[in-house]
Amino acid sequence: MANTNPKKSALHEIPGIASPESVSAVAANTIQSFRKKTPTPTELVQGILAGNITALSRAITLVESTNPKHLSQANEVINSCLSHVKESVRIGITGVPGVGKSTFIEAFGKHLTSLGRKVAVLAVDPSSTISHGSILGDKTRMEELVKDKNAFIRPSASGETLGGVARKTRETITLCEAFGFDTIIIETVGVGQSETAVHSMVDFFLLLKIAGAGDELQGIKRGIMEMADAIVINKADGDNIRKSNLAKVEFNRALHLFPTKKSGWTPTTTTCSAITKEGIPAIWETILSYIGTTQANQYFFEKRAAQNQYWMLETINEYLKNHFYNHPEIVPLLEKNKEAVAQNALSPFAAAQVILDTYFKK
Repeated sequence: MANTNPKKSALHEIPGIASPESVSAVAANTIQSFRKKTPTPTELVQGILAGNITALSRAITLVESTNPKHLSQANEVINSCLSHVKESVRIGITGVPGVGKSTFIEAFGKHLTSLGRKVAVLAVDPSSTISHGSILGDKTRMEELVKDKNAFIRPSASGETLGGVARKTRETITLCEAFGFDTIIIETVGVGQSETAVHSMVDFFLLLKIAGAGDELQGIKRGIMEMADAIVINKADGDNIRKSNLAKVEFNRALHLFPTKKSGWTPTTTTCSAITKEGIPAIWETILSYIGTTQANQYFFEKRAAQNQYWMLETINEYLKNHFYNHPEIVPLLEKNKEAVAQNALSPFAAAQVILDTYFKK
C-alpha cells in the first residue's frame, strides 16, 4: 500500500504569518479621499474649527502660496477664522546661529505641553540666495516635540523677502489661534532684519545668548537688546555654568543703561540649559509675569492693536510692490532700462523715473 503521508524533509518551509499593514487602511483612505480634491475655503475653515491638523496645514500652505489665484481664497479663510480666534500668548525667540534655538524651543515646548498648554511653533528657515531652497530642518531637531499631540511645528522658508514671510507668519498665527493653540512660538532666522518683523507680531520677545562666545560686548549695543523683554543665557551646564553666570551679570548691567520701556516692564536676564532643562520653568513664569503686568496696564492690548495697523500698512506696501513688478507693461520696460543702466547709457535714477512715470500713467 502506498505511503500517503510521507515524512517531510527537515528543510521544508512552514507557512508564515502575514506581515501586519504598516499603515492603517482606514487612515490611508481618509487621507487619500481628502487629497483627491482641493478643499474649498469653507471646508478648510470647518476642518480647522473641528481640530483637523491636515486642514490647518493645507490652509497654511494656501496662505503661503505665491499664486495670485490663491490670494482671495486665503483671505476668505483668514477672515472666517478671525471670529473664532482664542486667547493666546505669542512669543518671539531669536539668537545668533549656534545658540541652540531649536533645542531650547523643544525643551520649552515640552514643558508647556506638560502644563496642559497647546503649542504651535512657527519656524522661519533662511532661504539660499543662490539655489533659493531651504532645508526646513527644524522638525528634525525637535524630534520629541514633533511627536507631542499638543504641539504643532511648521517650518517656512523665508523666501526672497523677510516682509513676505513675516506677513504669512502673521496670518498663520490667526489660523493656529482659531485651531485652539494657546501658545504661539515664532523662531526667527537669526539676529538681523527679521527680528524687527517678528517683534511686530508677538507679545513677548526673548533673546537667547551664549557665554564665552565673545558676544557680550555686542549684546550691550542698542538694537536687538532694546527689543528684548528677557535675555536667556543658554547652555548653562557643565563647565559653562560659571561663564554663564558672569555673562548674566554683564547683560543685567547693560539692560540698566536703556530707557524705561513703554510697557512698564523691566527686562530680566537668566540662565538655562536646554539639555538638563534647568531654568526652563522659570522662563515661563517670567513670561506669565510680563503678560500679567502688561494686561493690567493695558499695554498688552494697545500693542496688539498697533500691530494690526502696522500689518495692514505692510500688506498694502507688499501688494503695491508685487503689482508693480508683475505689471505686463513694466516687466519688459524694466529689463530694457536695466540693460541701459548696465551700459551707462542711462543713470539709475533717470531710468527709475522713466519706469515709474510709465507705471503711474497706466
